[in-house]
Amino acid sequence: MTLSNTGSILATLTQLTQLNRTSALTNRVKDLSIGEFICLLDFITAEFQQFLRAIDMINSEALETMLEQVMEAFTLKIGQILKADRTTIFLVDEDKGMLWSKVNRGETGETRDLRLPINVGIVGHVAATGKSLNIADAEQHHLFNKEIDEYPGYQTKTLLCMPILSSRQQVVAVVQLLNKAGGEPFDETDEQHFRDFTASIGIILETCQSFYMAARNQRGAAALLKATSSLGQSLDLEATLRSVMEQARRLMKADRSTLFLLSKEKNELWSKVAKADGKTMMEIRIPASRGIAGYVASTGKTLNIPDAYNDPRFDPSTDKRTGYRTRNILCMPVFNSAGDLIGVTQLINKEQGSFTSSDEEFMQAFNIQAGIALENAKLFEAVLTEKQYQKDILASLSDAVISTDLEGKIVTINDAALELLGYPSEELHNLPLRSLWECKLIGRYVWEVVPVDDLQRRLTDSFQTGAKHYVPEQSLKVGVYVIDGIDPKNAAGEPVKKSAIHYILALPHRDRADVYIPWNEAPLGTNGRLILDRSKIHAIERSLNLTVNPLTNPEGRVRGGLVVLEDISNEKRMKSTLYRYMTPGVAEQVMALGDDALMVGERKEVTILFSDIRGYTTLTENLEATEVVALLNKYFETMVEAVFNYKGTLDKFIGDALMAVFGAPLPLKENHAWMSVQSALDMRRRLAEFNRVRIFKRQPLIRFGIGISSGEVVSGNIGSQKRMDYTVIGDGVNLSSRLESLTKEYGCDIIISEFTYQLCGGDKRLLVRELDKTRVKGKMQAVSIYELIDIDPKTVDPKLEKFLHLYHCGRNAYLQRNFKDAIALFHDATELYPNDRATQLQLARSQQYLKVPPPETWDGIHTMTTK
Repeated sequence: MTLSNTGSILATLTQLTQLNRTSALTNRVKDLSIGEFICLLDFITAEFQQFLRAIDMINSEALETMLEQVMEAFTLKIGQILKADRTTIFLVDEDKGMLWSKVNRGETGETRDLRLPINVGIVGHVAATGKSLNIADAEQHHLFNKEIDEYPGYQTKTLLCMPILSSRQQVVAVVQLLNKAGGEPFDETDEQHFRDFTASIGIILETCQSFYMAARNQRGAAALLKATSSLGQSLDLEATLRSVMEQARRLMKADRSTLFLLSKEKNELWSKVAKADGKTMMEIRIPASRGIAGYVASTGKTLNIPDAYNDPRFDPSTDKRTGYRTRNILCMPVFNSAGDLIGVTQLINKEQGSFTSSDEEFMQAFNIQAGIALENAKLFEAVLTEKQYQKDILASLSDAVISTDLEGKIVTINDAALELLGYPSEELHNLPLRSLWECKLIGRYVWEVVPVDDLQRRLTDSFQTGAKHYVPEQSLKVGVYVIDGIDPKNAAGEPVKKSAIHYILALPHRDRADVYIPWNEAPLGTNGRLILDRSKIHAIERSLNLTVNPLTNPEGRVRGGLVVLEDISNEKRMKSTLYRYMTPGVAEQVMALGDDALMVGERKEVTILFSDIRGYTTLTENLEATEVVALLNKYFETMVEAVFNYKGTLDKFIGDALMAVFGAPLPLKENHAWMSVQSALDMRRRLAEFNRVRIFKRQPLIRFGIGISSGEVVSGNIGSQKRMDYTVIGDGVNLSSRLESLTKEYGCDIIISEFTYQLCGGDKRLLVRELDKTRVKGKMQAVSIYELIDIDPKTVDPKLEKFLHLYHCGRNAYLQRNFKDAIALFHDATELYPNDRATQLQLARSQQYLKVPPPETWDGIHTMTTK
């Protein structure tokens, strides 16, 4: 049975349906016999099978290879028919305005993409106009472009260039034939032969291109869907970075991909890339304006570079260092939902050919989703960072802090609050016990857990009015019930190990202060009552300051409360006081010894340091009182750090001076004299940094004088019953104070006594200059005093070394009453350092004694007449 006028049934249906919505197939089959209907079904089946094969072809990865094979076969056969030495088929890429072809490299068999502008040269002219060109002498033709129309090392003589048209009469390709065999030009017969098959070739190439474009779009859409669907699977920024880079690489079939994020604060692009092991990530940073990625980040424009080495923005140094060859680059911006540029994606070396405009479109769609994923990941990271930041702040606060919801139920409780309620500090890292306590506290009313007078009323008022409450000197009484661990036996009779000691929070009964009720515990005894052994309750009584604050959201609405409990019991007051005068480590040791450790007077070998600001009155006479206080606070802040860094104890502030002790109240493991010297040098360094800021602000510089001496002192709490301070007294203290005063006379910043000098090991460890041998006022014994220069005597500046040699020789001549030589040596020393006051002082004394010699009993000792 045959069916007349079948044609393409489905194509006919499509055309009819576009014209009207009536059922054309229904009208066609209603008068058919059974045999004719079966025949029609066979035709329709055959056409649908062709559609299925076409769909399979679109989904096939080999479609691009098929197009190459078709072009290769057509190129070979056309060249044979028209007897051309070389034949090339250029396909028209309308999207990019270019002609492209696959060119054989030669013996290697490899091919490369050849891309030409659509409006340049003879081939471009034919593609643009659709008209053939038959040229007998190519090099003489006005359209001939040697760089475009001639291959390197090959001479073009005759040339035939003809267009291939599609079914819509559009140019889909251009065939270029070079050098006809025998040296003859191409003729009309050759052109006619070409026209005989050009229509068929045009339809074939048009179909291949259509299939190729459909396949590319389909694969691209599938890859884009797969890539973007995986972007939101993680809120971790580092994981999102890796996902974006990997999916972008797969989507674009690129060899490498990098996602740079923009840091506006540092004006840098940064990313994390895998190390050689492929697992460990390392961070890289580049300026936001450098290179190709920097250009895209600065302009927000896409860069599609087919040949990286011909682009002046490309930096080939990395290729030279690694041996990698960068061929082409696609670099595109990534924006967030607000339209702000947040990063740049950079793809390198497409597997086949260069990146196309379609690649740009797919990558633009991908980058939109990537921008959303990155924005979400950065927001999530910011939330986690802020949450951890607040958690760390809460944990680090020394005051007890409890947050509540609007009902007054506990939401969070920090370590200090747990300790305040009796939780053992040594068990803070015992997570099971800690979790048990938190579980029993969180979600309960705060005024039930913290039985402080009027807490419920104050918290409720804070919720309703937003008012803040501060109530000093409140009492808190709680208890900790201690249960000795029991090793029960399981069903097999084997012992089951449990924690040795359990701690239960117990609160005093409102009516009977000697009775404690276990907090939030199930009854253990009969009659529903929990039986507690009073002897196992550790009663705790705290003195504290209560603060109640409302917690508000960004709109200013109250969303909860904050209860702050400052422990001001004797122990904390003592510790807080000690922290002001010594390092926390020393303070803890003193606390461990008990209150009597400071009350009892002791004789100790220590080193005392006095420091005083030079010219304080002149410095501050033009400042307001608040400015003076601010200046001193900033100055003392850094100076006290220098004391604490070397385990010194701040004894007291005396106006603009400070006194520090090394070796008390506790002895140091290290040499106390050596620690004091290092502290003084640190103070010198810190003062230089302090003055650098003042120079920038055009403020007068601060100078100080430091005196250090070692010896025996008496230490302890000294004062009246109403006011007592820990301090040290003795000759060592007085001498340190005198040495600090002498820094003005000798024009240096740090002077140490011979006792400190000897304890430090002398000139083996210290670089010093012996200034004098002096007898302070009120004392008969003379003391050698030294200017402290540094702690490394091995590395001395040659000029300084010469100066110190002249000064020491001058001192020796002076002490031997050889004043003439002393004058000459001191004079030479002043030539090196004209403003050195100590040298000028020694020179003036020598000149005076040369005129009026001292008595025979003179021993070279200088006696101070003032304090």
